[in-house]
Amino acid sequence: MASKTTNPFTFLQQVRSETAKVTWPSRRETMISTVMVLVFACLAALFFFAADQIMAWAIELILGIGV
Repeated sequence: MASKTTNPFTFLQQVRSETAKVTWPSRRETMISTVMVLVFACLAALFFFAADQIMAWAIELILGIGV
């Protein structure tokens, strides 16, 4: 089977054509998304910290071991 190759100049033209079709987010949209990711990451961290503390307390209560 013959391999189909594209010369580098044609490839770069195709890449430029495709990137022109992309709808890039505005600065405001990017900032809102970034803040949302940070908020949800903090909420997840708090949830897992609380779950870990509750499980540690329950295991200590059940098994009677711990600090």
